[in-house]
Amino acid sequence: MRPIERGPCPKDPNTNTDKVYKTYTEARRDLIDRLGEYCSYCEMRLNASLAVEHVQPKRHHPNLELEWHNFLLACTNCNSTKGSQDIALDAHYWADVHNTFMAFQYVEGGKVVVHPGLTKAQKAKAKRTIELVGLDKTPDKPDASDRRWQNRKEVWEIAKINLKRLENTTDKTNYAKAIVDMAKGYGFWSIWVAVFINHPEVLQGLMTEFIGTYQACFDKNNHYAPISRTNDL
Repeated sequence: MRPIERGPCPKDPNTNTDKVYKTYTEARRDLIDRLGEYCSYCEMRLNASLAVEHVQPKRHHPNLELEWHNFLLACTNCNSTKGSQDIALDAHYWADVHNTFMAFQYVEGGKVVVHPGLTKAQKAKAKRTIELVGLDKTPDKPDASDRRWQNRKEVWEIAKINLKRLENTTDKTNYAKAIVDMAKGYGFWSIWVAVFINHPEVLQGLMTEFIGTYQACFDKNNHYAPISRTNDL
């Protein structure tokens, strides 16, 4: 899960004060400008059907329905799986709070698993986060409506093919740029980082070209090793 930086509430250009949203859907354009057209949970890129998602559901927290700090972006599947259940924020990892890249591993076939290097308590928290939005779901049949895993699998294979091409080319700089452009088109940032983890020329582009990535979560002087964002992760 890509760690992101939502930033402070956008300003109203006419008053230079924090925007006041009449409906939460009005925040969609501002969120996309800050975070890109990607689901904040599964990282899928969507040109449409990308919803403003309430971290704390408006059903249980109506006072937060129009609050910028309670907004993320979510695809239909992540949004519907998370639903309107009341949740304890401290029981999960959040892309806008933690270095969520440290909580999970993206492995062969595009599967998402709990990172084995976590403590027992952290593993339980990461597992709850995966289950909250269904990142461990696999389709029961080829035409299943939830194709997140299938899409990750396809992007994983595309990334592996391009890893081989990068390793065999003499023009690594330009091909690395092409890979980053390809990644932006597909989404699934964490898969590209996992596949190209030993190629800083690609990692640099993935950190800087995916708008909204919280770059302070990675040490660019140490091969972009992940850095804890809070006392937990």
